[in-house]
Amino acid sequence: MSLFRRIWLTIIGLTLAAFVGSLLVNTLTARGYLEKQLFIKNKDNATALALSMSQQTDKDAVTMELLLSALFDNGHYQEIRLTDPAGKVIVERTAAADLDPGAPAWFVRLLPIRVAPGVAHITDGWKQYGSISLASHSKFAYQDLWRGTLELIGWFLAGGIVAGVLATLMLRLITRPLDQVVAQAKAITERRFISVPEPQVPELQSVVSAMNDMVARVKQMFAEEAARLDAMRKKHNYDANSGLPNRDYFMGLLREALESDKSAPYGAFLILRLKDLSEIHRKLGRSETDRLVRAIGDTLRNLCRAHDQWTPARLNGHDFALLAQNQHEVGQLAGQLAAAITRLRDENFARIEELFYIGTARYRRGDVIDKLLAGCDQLLAKAESQGANSMVAHEGDAAGIAAIPAETWRELIAAALQKDRVKLVSFPVVKADGTTLLHREAVIRLQTEHDGPWRPASDFMPHAGRLKLTAPIDLGVVKLAFDYLRKETGNLAINLSADTFADLDFRRIFIDQIRGQAALCKRLWVEIPEAATISHFDAFHELCRALKEPGCKVGLENFGRKLTLVDKFADLGVDYVKVDVSFVRGIDQNEGNREFLTGLCKMVHSIGIMVIAVGVQTQPELDTLVALGFDGVTGPAVREPE
Repeated sequence: MSLFRRIWLTIIGLTLAAFVGSLLVNTLTARGYLEKQLFIKNKDNATALALSMSQQTDKDAVTMELLLSALFDNGHYQEIRLTDPAGKVIVERTAAADLDPGAPAWFVRLLPIRVAPGVAHITDGWKQYGSISLASHSKFAYQDLWRGTLELIGWFLAGGIVAGVLATLMLRLITRPLDQVVAQAKAITERRFISVPEPQVPELQSVVSAMNDMVARVKQMFAEEAARLDAMRKKHNYDANSGLPNRDYFMGLLREALESDKSAPYGAFLILRLKDLSEIHRKLGRSETDRLVRAIGDTLRNLCRAHDQWTPARLNGHDFALLAQNQHEVGQLAGQLAAAITRLRDENFARIEELFYIGTARYRRGDVIDKLLAGCDQLLAKAESQGANSMVAHEGDAAGIAAIPAETWRELIAAALQKDRVKLVSFPVVKADGTTLLHREAVIRLQTEHDGPWRPASDFMPHAGRLKLTAPIDLGVVKLAFDYLRKETGNLAINLSADTFADLDFRRIFIDQIRGQAALCKRLWVEIPEAATISHFDAFHELCRALKEPGCKVGLENFGRKLTLVDKFADLGVDYVKVDVSFVRGIDQNEGNREFLTGLCKMVHSIGIMVIAVGVQTQPELDTLVALGFDGVTGPAVREPE
């Protein structure tokens, strides 16, 4: 039974007890008062009648009877009796037994009015003529007593209604902080950590204050653990001096760019090599050499700042690299970097005349990583043969997709959407122990030409983003997802692009769609890229609330690169995260990432969020991830349970 109901029942019980007690006391008091007044009336009337009769000179029976009858016929008396001194009845008048008492029979039986009759003596000179006994009719007393009782009940009912309204308002005022605390506790179970305003009631204020302090401490612990893990991630995956990703981490990203359907279909790979690091160190000294390395790192980061899919790295002491996905003009990229490094040298390190070599090549998704690295080494050798501060760019044959103009892409995508040349391809995501299918992850495929190949999202989504076409594509994905859920069993996960969910019009249409499919929403999992949710946090917050209402699960993909901001997600009720493949690839051979992912799993599990690894390539990787505490896995090495 709820506290609100118990308080209400207590108030009702106390009110009824007070009402019944007051009613009994007042009714019994009124009855006693009426009985006393009736007795006094009987006594006074009997005395007055006896005096009147005593003054009669002719006291014959007829005259006495006429006097008694005249008084009795007024209708106010139950009984009048005249007796002689010996007790013999001379005249007697009695009211009918079936006379209406003026109150319900049960009321008369429950509260009988018993009044002694008034008695007075009649004299005849010095002798006693007789005695008069007079009893007033009690029906008038019952009428007054019944009317008074009804009025009292009416006042109590009116007072009870007013008290009920006031009590309701007061209870709502008192229980509002309790409801907020309950909502706060429920939010904690849903992995949302919220604070509520403190009430004015001192007793409740302490409870709410304690809950808020607990939530604040949990969020602080979560943020501190996230910061510690982020520092660990940078320690194991980033070069301490330049601040750029190190070789192991970058090679995982490069391998993913070449092998994954989610990566761009083409791009540029560049290596910047310092000519002679030992000579530079001799001329500049250690501190200046470190400053040069940091400055080169800053230059590479500035070059990548406007491109989400560009990644710089420091491969070793003298080699820097740049992966520029969706970059077609490799010569232009090499020229921009060469000009920036030359400007850096002229402005800050003029003593180093011979500083660098640059080799850059175009690649296509599906290229072999060893061949790409070997090709860049050859380009660097050619640059070295040309002299210091030179660059060589290989303008080889780009992917055919790169040559398609933007407006042509607009026509191709629009035609594919119009003619329903869009489909979903799904892959299993299973529990780490391999026994249960968590969901199937759906990825979009688009056929740009009739009977042509089905292109992965990475081929057309970058162009769709530039052309503002991601919203209709994602709405098509949602429609296909609901069609799938109607036909198949199990759960299905879909991805929304960063450009789409940040659009207000899309969110309205999308929310309307899911609200009309409440039964299917419990099997729909929706994933958003981690970086996009941070960039558009308010939009993600609104989307989360809308998705959680019908029962959808919300997840973050590419998780792990923005851990310092992960405490924001503690307020949203995120159900699961999919760890970025760059941390998963080769995990069985990377002790630093194993330590990082162990801490990440513990931190995320502490607030009830499921952790899933993507891109699992080998059985050793799978075994390692299971040992680290992952809840789910997906990738080429993962088999769907039978």
